[in-house]
Amino acid sequence: MRHLVWFRADLRVADNPALYEAAAEGAQINAIYIDCSTQWQQHGRSPIQRDFLSRHLQALSTELAALGIPLTVLYADTFSDVPELLVSWLVEHPHDALYANREIGLDERRRDKAVQQRLKDLLEIRVFNGDCVFKHGSLTTQSGDMYKVFTPFAKTWLSQLRASGYRLHPVPKAQSAPVSVTAIELTGERVSSAAWPVGELAALDRLRLFCESGLYDYGEQRDYPAINGTSSLSPYLALGVISPSQCLAAIEQQLGHLPMSRGEQGFVWLNELIWREFYRHLLVAFPRLSMNRAFKPDTESLQWSQDKVGFSAWCSGHTGFPIVDAAMRCLNTTGWMHNRLRMIVASFLTKDLHLSWRQGEDYFMSRLIDGELAANNGGWQWAAGTGADAAPYFRVFNPTTQGERFDAEGDFIRQWLPELAEVPAKRIHTPHDWLDNNQPGHGYPKPIVDHKRARLHAIAMFNALKDQSDDIKNKADTVTDKQSELWLAQLDQEPV
Repeated sequence: MRHLVWFRADLRVADNPALYEAAAEGAQINAIYIDCSTQWQQHGRSPIQRDFLSRHLQALSTELAALGIPLTVLYADTFSDVPELLVSWLVEHPHDALYANREIGLDERRRDKAVQQRLKDLLEIRVFNGDCVFKHGSLTTQSGDMYKVFTPFAKTWLSQLRASGYRLHPVPKAQSAPVSVTAIELTGERVSSAAWPVGELAALDRLRLFCESGLYDYGEQRDYPAINGTSSLSPYLALGVISPSQCLAAIEQQLGHLPMSRGEQGFVWLNELIWREFYRHLLVAFPRLSMNRAFKPDTESLQWSQDKVGFSAWCSGHTGFPIVDAAMRCLNTTGWMHNRLRMIVASFLTKDLHLSWRQGEDYFMSRLIDGELAANNGGWQWAAGTGADAAPYFRVFNPTTQGERFDAEGDFIRQWLPELAEVPAKRIHTPHDWLDNNQPGHGYPKPIVDHKRARLHAIAMFNALKDQSDDIKNKADTVTDKQSELWLAQLDQEPV
């Protein structure tokens, strides 16, 4: 028997269900990865993540070669080219079965549906859940619907964890002597990701070190960008270099148990993993999230600003609000942004500048090393008030007080805003008068908005939605539900 494993966003050999199951029957294993460079661009994914991907593919090739499994990289422009590409390759390299872990974006699901139809007469296709602890669609309300709010989803997720635990798939045994390592170098625009070590072992080592030193204080330190208090594992999770079940195993190994409730040591970070799963389950249940649509249909009628100057100032980090500007300049330079800062800058764009969350979502994806559709979309819609939350529209972060609270001495701000290096700590969050008096010609901009007025306008935008008749709201919900049903009807329940 010859089994083919199609690697996608699961660039690991440990806890990889598709790889493990392919090898379980003693078959000869070959592996492929299909690079669609034009599709990458169409999805707006960042050059730094593409470099990170290229380096990880090389690391995966090395890891597979040690198991006697050759990795072949195939190239196509877009997902629509993949079915015929696979047919052509399989004609020259016949296999009995194709194994893959499921991908959840709508474009990916459409691609896999086309592959399934085109290859059904050539070989068996088997698919697995490799990106969540619990399979998408397996956690539902009593009526069988996907949860639309995080807290009840999290309770059900934890109940399922108590009941069934989690599974780790071991690394398959080597099928032969090591084979030659494939040399891989992806084309297209790339920005160096050298600051991030690559390879499965490097990711697992980072996970282990975080659990040993950061897990205990994560709840107290995670909100302070000047402190190395987060795990920094999201780039590896985004490419599937490590799995969420491996994260659970690391927590359990460190603590001797899994924390199951608030107040228990380690629970705050585990809760972040549940948030990740929540957004991924949402993306599967509501295809409109892959289509640039609001989670709450009635918010499609929000009157977002078209202020190009304001958007440019936000992108470049020249809004006149130090914590916002430092965060954006950090993102532009490193491809990384601290989670607290993501919330601050997202709230500023949508609630202070009244610009659409879609602009922020796209910009983040074009810059982030950990850009991933479900988490990026979920975070932006949560911040904007259009997403899966009970009543979020009145949540408006004050960028000044957020800076005072989470970067009190201005250490992070000074790191990224050299023009504020000499500003004393007590003035670092409102530096303008001090700069005018002490450093004429400093060049740091005045605030581009009045936060108090901007906040009131943001709340008024959402309050205006309340004035819509129930008929209008119900119509929006009905149309959106029918669209979702149509999209889902075009897909198999178990696509590749």
